[in-house]
Amino acid sequence: MANAFIQERELFPPVMPFQSGFLNRNKHEIYYEQCGNRSGQPVLFLHGGPGAGTAPAHRRLFDPKRFHVVLFDQRGCGQSRPYGSLDDNSTDILIDDMEAIRQSLDIDKFILFGGSWGSTLALAYAIAYPEHVSGLILRGIFLGTRPEVDWFLHDMGRFFPEAYDKFIGHLDPGERIDLLTSYFNRLVDTNPAVHQKAAEAWASYETSCSTLRAGDRHVGGNGALTMARIEAYYFINDCFMPENHIMDNVGRVSHLPAIIVQGRHDVICPPVTACKLAAKWGENAKLQIIDAAGHSTFESGIAHALMAALEEI
Repeated sequence: MANAFIQERELFPPVMPFQSGFLNRNKHEIYYEQCGNRSGQPVLFLHGGPGAGTAPAHRRLFDPKRFHVVLFDQRGCGQSRPYGSLDDNSTDILIDDMEAIRQSLDIDKFILFGGSWGSTLALAYAIAYPEHVSGLILRGIFLGTRPEVDWFLHDMGRFFPEAYDKFIGHLDPGERIDLLTSYFNRLVDTNPAVHQKAAEAWASYETSCSTLRAGDRHVGGNGALTMARIEAYYFINDCFMPENHIMDNVGRVSHLPAIIVQGRHDVICPPVTACKLAAKWGENAKLQIIDAAGHSTFESGIAHALMAALEEI
């Protein structure tokens, strides 16, 4: 779905990985790939969701002559296996996966590059391992807090009422009292007719709200299921972090350079959160608010700002 918003002139040409494989992690096989210049500046790309997975278009954000880019699919999504699994799937475990990838590739420090949930995971990893981070480029800040989840479930619909009506309309009236629990119960139902329809309703709602210009966008298939199921699982578990974990620990990373790119009209992750993060980070954080943009990486202005941030950092 993201490919629909790409402005071709802003991206680097398509590139294939020079190496890809799986990292065996207990019950999970984590898919990862490397592209660009083996001797270039290491960058670790963190996709959103959680559960959205990586896409070939993400490679095109990076200058293949300058950067050694590592991309991976977080547990349960993309090409990682088992597909859609919630077992042994939490923020701390994803951080451990990132550290295992770093060690297996013998990389000392990464630039962390992530948007939305990817920004959450980048910040959580940096707090745990600041010595292995050279800088952060973040988009559409999400800190994994209960108020942000409540906004997604209830208040985002004030700006996209048509999409919200379809989102809540998938549930029976009695289920709408607790949207998150009701959706989660459907998403983990063993009957594909139940969990797939719920996943498509969830993923279509989110995608329809992701850009400046509204659109009725249907998302189906495996990608809808992994994003909706894993996202709801993380939301119902408070993203597996203590309350205000990231803001309470910004001091552990505030010595690192950070560039934050934020859409002015990002309804999924409103800019107030990015502003609070940058203010607490201090002088080493640079916040860029893109006026004519919403949430999507590939909206006008967002991709360009992210690529310029890579050059700057």
